[in-house]
This record gives sequence, structure tokens and C-alpha cells, in this order.
Amino acid sequence: MIRFTPDTRRTGATLLSLALLSGLSATAVAQSYPAKPVRLISPYAPGGGTDILARLIGQKLSENLGQPVIVENRPGAGGVIGTEIVAKAPADGYTIMLASPSPIVVAPHLHKKLAYRPLNDLAPITLISVVPAVLAVHPSLPAKSVKELVAFAKARPAQLTFSSSGNGGTGHLAGEMLKMMSGVDMVHVPYKGTGPATTAVLSGEVSLSFGNIISVLPHVKGGRLRAIAVTTPKRSPVLPDVPAVAETLAGYSAGPWYGVLAPAGTPQEIISRLNQEIVKILRSPEVMKTLSAEGADPIGSSPGEFANLLKTETERWGKVVRQAGMKID
Repeated sequence: MIRFTPDTRRTGATLLSLALLSGLSATAVAQSYPAKPVRLISPYAPGGGTDILARLIGQKLSENLGQPVIVENRPGAGGVIGTEIVAKAPADGYTIMLASPSPIVVAPHLHKKLAYRPLNDLAPITLISVVPAVLAVHPSLPAKSVKELVAFAKARPAQLTFSSSGNGGTGHLAGEMLKMMSGVDMVHVPYKGTGPATTAVLSGEVSLSFGNIISVLPHVKGGRLRAIAVTTPKRSPVLPDVPAVAETLAGYSAGPWYGVLAPAGTPQEIISRLNQEIVKILRSPEVMKTLSAEGADPIGSSPGEFANLLKTETERWGKVVRQAGMKID
């Protein structure tokens, strides 16, 4: 038989009071958030797909939260610089980021010393979308298909150049995967963001790029770039006449995704609030129409679903990096 003494009763009452206060505190945090502007870090230069999505989500999120959501571009090192800022920011919900694969699931395999551990130091909020990348070439390049491009490159070893948003970016990995699967030798030229990487192809500074469809599509439609293929396993509805690389190289898949993360330790109530608001934005007819028209597939996942994707993607791209022998000191 358990006997309750005055001391145990007092202890029990204290613990109950603390639990109630903790619950009230969590509720208060959720209700009072946000009380000031929120920073949304875009770890790439303006003009790229990440930046475009960040500004679209930031504007709508600002309307929903009733506080300014300020998009802050922090480019460099393939997104690593901006991601490090978020990983080391106070875990209070006032600094979040719009991420792509490079600094989250690729960087740990590329860098000997990384100042953050993505799966430990960042808290997933939601997966926003999966977006095809487009293998686009300068119009002066005669190749009009993956087969022709491979033949052209094999006849000119190390003469073709391809741009990307930076070392370890999805565009870089897409190019390395093409090289591995086709046996061609092309030279990678990294830039600080998809915008500058696309500009390099437009000017003829490089031969081709693997840019996300959001930033490349206007140039393809305007005839300034020629779309050879998309990097997702299937064709994109917005470019139905452009084949997938996988139609020539079976098993090829390198479509980037975009998601929102916060520093690890951010209160769960704030994570849930941000998740609800962003998912609401993604499911609004206006945003769904905007993203779909640009080739993006709006998703809006739970934090747990996004966390599972990050683990899977970390393993998948780790194999590609190791097989290609890619390293950044």
C-alpha cells in the first residue's frame, strides 16, 4: 500500500503546478508568436528558384502572420553560408530558411569540416515542392537531344562546360550524374546561385546548365535557351514536348526540392503554427496555380514527413558524391 505523506502531497502539487504552467507557457508562446518581424533566409543569390519561392512564400506568410516576413539573401558556398546562419540563430521562430538539397543533404558528404549538422541542428517545418531541373543549352550548341549532346561531348572531351548554383548544388550533382551514366567528360563551373549560373549560359560563357525550371522556363519560352531534357523521371506538364533524361539514360533522376526549416530547438508550438500557415498558403488556389504554371509541384508536408525525406535524400546523394569522388576542403 502506498502512503501519501504531507511532503509527497506537496511535491505532487508542485509538479502538477509546473506541468500546468508549462502547458500555459506553451499556449502563450503559440498565441503571442510572432511579436516582431520574421527573417526568411534564402541561402542563394537573388533571381534563382530558391529566391523566387522564398519571396512568394514570404509575402503570403507575412499576410497570414500579421508581421513582416523579410527575405534575406545570404549566398555563398552552395548555400552553406546562409544555412549556417540559420543553424546558429536563436531557436525562437524569428529566423527560418527556405532550403534546397545542397546545403542540407549534400554538404555533409562534401565538406570535411561543416559548422553545422543538418539533421541535428535544423528543425523541418514543411516540404514546399519538388521542382524539375532543366538541362538547357545555349542556342549556339548544335545538340538538340540528350543522345546528340552525349555524342557531341564525347567527340570533344573536357570542352563542354556546365554551370550550377555552386559546388554540391543540385545542378552540379545533376551534371555529375549525367557524366557518370553517359561516360562524357564535361567541366563544371560553379556560380553563387541559380540566377548567375543561368546568366552564364545565356551569355554563352558556359555551354549548358541544369537549372531549376522556375528560373529557366522564361528563357526557354523566349528562345534564349534550348531545353534538351528535364531531370525528373517523367516529363513536366509545362514542358510536355521536352523528354526526361531518363528516356535516354534509364534510372536518371535529379529533381530538386524546396522546404522550410528553423533552428533545432524551436518550440514545437511555433513549428506547428508555421507548418499550418505555410501549408494553407500552398493549398490556396492562387499559389497552387502560380507554382504549377512554373513547373513546381506544391506539396505541403508535415514536419515528420519532411524529416523522413531529409534522411532518405542524405543517403541517396551521399552515394552519388562518393561514387563521383567529389570533395570540398
